[in-house]
Order: sequence, then C-alpha cells, then structure tokens
Amino acid sequence: MKVLLIGGGGREHALGWKIAQSPKLTKLYLAPGNPGLNQLGEELSIRESDTQALTAFARENEIDLVVIGPEAPLAAGLGDHLRAAGIACFGPDRSAAQLESSKSFMKEVCAAAGAPTAAYAQFNAPAPAKTFLRDQTAPYVIKADGLAAGKGVVIAETLDDADAAVDEMLAGQFGAASASIVIEEFMHGEEASFFAITDGTTIVPMIAAQDHKRAWDGDKGPNTGGMGAYSPAPVFTPAVYERTMKEIVEPIVAEMRARGTPYIGVLYVGLMINNEHPRLVEINARFGDPECQVLMRRMKSDLLPILNAAANETLKGITIDWLDDAAALVVLAARGYPGAYQKGSHISGVDDANALSDIVIFHAGTKQAEGALFANGGRVLNVTATGATIGKAVARAYQGVSAINWPEGFYRRDIAWRALERET
Repeated sequence: MKVLLIGGGGREHALGWKIAQSPKLTKLYLAPGNPGLNQLGEELSIRESDTQALTAFARENEIDLVVIGPEAPLAAGLGDHLRAAGIACFGPDRSAAQLESSKSFMKEVCAAAGAPTAAYAQFNAPAPAKTFLRDQTAPYVIKADGLAAGKGVVIAETLDDADAAVDEMLAGQFGAASASIVIEEFMHGEEASFFAITDGTTIVPMIAAQDHKRAWDGDKGPNTGGMGAYSPAPVFTPAVYERTMKEIVEPIVAEMRARGTPYIGVLYVGLMINNEHPRLVEINARFGDPECQVLMRRMKSDLLPILNAAANETLKGITIDWLDDAAALVVLAARGYPGAYQKGSHISGVDDANALSDIVIFHAGTKQAEGALFANGGRVLNVTATGATIGKAVARAYQGVSAINWPEGFYRRDIAWRALERET
C-alpha cells in the first residue's frame, strides 16, 4: 500500500513509526513530516493546509490511503475533498469533525445521544456571559468554541479571573475560535482519554491513557497541548470502560450516523471519572497528542490494515491486540511555552537517548540544518519508554530525558504521579 500521512508533529511521528512497521506498506509519503518522521518516508513540500495540492498529489500518485493526523485539515474538509476524488481517507469529513471544531455542536450531539456531559451555555457577547457566571459556583470553566490547539480552556478560581477570560476570548484571544465561547459546569473527578476506531457503523475499542495538560509540576500553570502521558490509565476500570462504550461512544456514533454524517476515523473521548461514572469533557476527531504516542508504543497489532479498514468501511470482525507493558512519555518544551518562546536553540544527545533500550523519541517541533538539530516549536521532543509497570516506564523515560542536552528546554518532573501513588 502507498500511504500519505498528513501532519508533522509528535502524533504524526508516532503514527508514521507504527505504519512503517507494516509489511503491507510499500511507500510512505509525508506532508510535511519532521526531522524524525522523515527518516521513515519521503518528505513532501506540501503544507497540511493545502487541500487542493494534497488531493491532487494523492490522485496523481495513486495513493491507497491518506491518514490525516491533525485536527485543522479535518475541520477544513480535507476528508471531503479526498473522498470526492475517490481516495480512501482515515479521518472524518468536515461535518463530523465538528465534534471537535465546535464545542457547542458537540454538546448538541451529546444531548441528542443522551451522553453524560457538563451543563453549559454558549455566548458571543461579554455581558450575558458575565451575568450567567454570577449564577454559577467556582471554579468556572470557560472554553473557546472552536479549535485553539488545546489551549482554549480557562479554569478560573475567582469571578474576576472568569470575567477576564471572557473578555480576552471574545476580544479575539484565539481568533475566530473564540468568537463564541462556552461556559461549563466544573466537573469533579479524574480525567482520562479513551479511543475507539470506527467506520461509521462498526466500533473497534482501543485503550485509555492519561495526559498532563498543565505546564508545571503539581498540575499548576497554564493549559498546554499536553506535557506528558501514560497508559494504561488506572482510573479507567472495566466498569468505566463498559459505561463509556454504552453511554458515550456507541450513542454518539449512532447519532452521527442517524444525522447522515457518519463518523469515520478515531473517536477520542476525554472523560471526567468520578466513582466509576464517566462524563464527557470533550471529543477530539483525531488521535490525541501526546496520548497517541503511548498508544502506538503499546499497540501489538499492525496499525495500517486497521486504518485502511476504517477508511473503507470494512471494520467488522477486526480487533486490536496490545502489549501488557505500560508506556510513558515526557514532553520537552521550549521555555516560555505555552506563551511566547524562542525558536532555534541547539539540541544534542537525541541519538544517544534513542539508542537506550525501551526508549523511542518522537519529534514534535524540531528542524535540521547542516546535520544539527534545533528547536522549532513549543513542544519539541517526546521521550517515550515502556516498562513492566507505569513506574518503570516513567523512570526509563526520565533516563532518556537525562541523555538529552537542551538548556533552553523544560519538562515536568511528575509525569504519572496519580498512577504512581496507586502503585505504592
């Protein structure tokens, strides 16, 4: 099979790493790829946002499957264009991708499907939003309605902070993504992310993971795209799995099919779990980043035929096998992230770290020049490791981090702290 993989972050490096292991793969094209990912296939000088050029390339080169990694091309309708050209595509059409690109749409689907989630209200002007806040209790959850790269959520402890978040978002903090905002009930519990692959009818469950959204140790600081992850997720018990499938995943897939917009791809459900009762925090229309990286490290099955079956609506009868080992990931980010940060600092030691047993490093925001590696983003490197327990996987990941020399970077030192408390 000839495969075109869209995207150039850590998630896409992990997907490419796994796809490249498939005996069914004959050629892997990457648009745009990254210095780590480009070692696995042929880099294309086509932006992931250039829908017309990507579709033309796939058609002219007789690509068998296009795998769309990031959310922005999905929301822009790349899947629609590819399918209209007769090209198999893993990832939902624009209409189904609204489950991620519009939080208000997601809430509407949840209501129709009966999926448990937080109470909410939608606003596009500050005054009514602030009036609504005064009838709520702290902490206050304010979200940009559209795509904001995982950063469009503020959990405010005071009314003043909540008011400020409303003003900033509606004034254009996240561009068009925050032209409308959603204010939600704060849900108590522990978060986890669960994944399932679907062809619009058949659902193949995957496994759960947990990530760390806050920038600093102790879950402090601003929200980020994710500073680390681990799998399995101890809070995601068999009972939680059963409820998640029956109360959330299956009803939402059925609702999308009933609307005439079947969901094809991976369904990521972000959950808040309290006393083994899951409630939906968010839906993503693609693999999570950094959760995808630990999922790929634990996946035993060949990924490529699974993605292809979903794209061609032939998932029935397929199951996925997983390794018993745990996986953990530590994100190395540029100082200042998720705020202002500098690009271009030199990184060394990545090859040494990658050579350690049980370590695989996925590039997220790097560039290569004259044989050297440099930082080129906020989240720059993903150091992943496996081990017999979460504790052993985490310890091994930090050994990998220690082998890398990058003074301008930072990372959290408490990845998987909830799980580690359970292991002791």
